[in-house]
Amino acid sequence: MANAERSYEGVRVGIKNGGCAGMSYTMEYAEAANPLDEVVEDKGVKVLIDPKAVLFLLGTEMDYKTDKLSAQFVFNNPNQTSACGCGESVAITPAANGALEATN
Repeated sequence: MANAERSYEGVRVGIKNGGCAGMSYTMEYAEAANPLDEVVEDKGVKVLIDPKAVLFLLGTEMDYKTDKLSAQFVFNNPNQTSACGCGESVAITPAANGALEATN
């Protein structure tokens, strides 16, 4: 983002229907937060979570992985039930509503 031609507030993460497993993760620069976005800030990065994706992404850890052949974002999602062979799409079950409640 620091090298982008424009100024962005953060990165918006979501999901979309498609691919052989049923869904895929989306990422895009966001110029501003939408009123219903869930906002998470960590290590100087602001991540805006699309409100339609929140239940699918609860508990997800996002990392950036670099190896000899590629560099990519990786999603470690406890709600993911399977992935296609090419790694482009996933099957995700939404978290139960109870997962949003605080525990004592």
